[in-house]
Amino acid sequence: MNKSPFLFLIGGIFSLMIAMGIGRFAYTPILPLMQKALAFTDAVAGYLASSNYAGYFAGAILAGVLPLKTHRTFYLRISLAVSIITTCLMGLTHSYTGMLIIRFISGVSSAFIFVLASSIVLDKLAFVGKTNWAGYFYAGVGFGIFFSTLFIPSFNDLFAWEGVWIGLAIISGILTIFVWFWLKDSPSSKVQDKQMVTIQAPPLKWLPWLIIAYGLEGLGYIVTGTFIVSIAEKTSIFSMDPAIVWMVVGLGAIPSCIVWSTLAKKWGFVRSLVIAMVFQSIGIALPVFWLTQSSLMISAFLFGATFMGITTLATTLARQMSPSNSSRMIGSLTAIYAAGQMIGPTIAGILLSYSQSFNIALIGAASVVFIGSMLLVSGIRFDRMTNLETSFITPERESGPPFREL
Repeated sequence: MNKSPFLFLIGGIFSLMIAMGIGRFAYTPILPLMQKALAFTDAVAGYLASSNYAGYFAGAILAGVLPLKTHRTFYLRISLAVSIITTCLMGLTHSYTGMLIIRFISGVSSAFIFVLASSIVLDKLAFVGKTNWAGYFYAGVGFGIFFSTLFIPSFNDLFAWEGVWIGLAIISGILTIFVWFWLKDSPSSKVQDKQMVTIQAPPLKWLPWLIIAYGLEGLGYIVTGTFIVSIAEKTSIFSMDPAIVWMVVGLGAIPSCIVWSTLAKKWGFVRSLVIAMVFQSIGIALPVFWLTQSSLMISAFLFGATFMGITTLATTLARQMSPSNSSRMIGSLTAIYAAGQMIGPTIAGILLSYSQSFNIALIGAASVVFIGSMLLVSGIRFDRMTNLETSFITPERESGPPFREL
């Protein structure tokens, strides 16, 4: 294994741990602690979550339209600093308005980090012929969810919910040191567009179906992504620490990108996307029809095992459609995903406050994800036609057969 690409990959994984596992998703296991201390409703919890996703939406839009390609490392480092600061500030304020602003800014930085780190890492992996490592990169979200949750009970016991945010900010700062040294845009990744030729990919005219389905995925999955720990905390039959549910989500997410990427090699990306979204819809709806400690664990695992796998498959598909403009393609897809996330928690929070039950919100979320999966069925024919493989032609291989990678 080449040491340089390996450290580069680790830097990418750490960046997703900071931005997504902590900056974005730590809110889910901390939410019940904040609700107990501050006594705010599920509707308020939904507004706070939506504020973060509104920021994520704005950040994704900006990352897709701003000319960031020539200074990706610089913008990535600035975004990491903002993510750490906003995570820390969440533990320093009790103002609801202040939290709304902080979570919005945190969402902007998370989107920038996700788009920039994805484009830098995927371009680098493509250049060195290691595109099959993309699944390891996106596993950073699962690692972030799992390892951050390990610290939450101890931080809460020692310093209450405020200390949880501050402690996670310190952990993010430590990880950022490694990202700073290991994840740098290199000349090779900047010129790779001229060396890479995509000869097989879904046609761009099919892109709207992917965009709509991915938006529905964002709208549906985020209901579980926001409230699953609260569901466990408010369920009398759940006797363990509710944070364990979120750890199970992380455990499911860690290998999911690798598993779904491997399945995509055999089944095709579109077919794999459809299957992943169907499984996720089942997991979302499961607690409605079978509410036990075991069902919540299964639901959490199915959620973790699919949500980042779906992101990996969708972003890889989008990049294959326009490999020379990866930042814009990933930014556009991330924007529609963020738009769904922005709406989902608000609707779910309002439904929870009025119905005093999670059932309606979960059924609605599961239905939305399932509809999205059905919209993708029309694209399975491209799997049959091309197997969605991408060929890379490098100077060493121009005269010989193309080098095939996923």
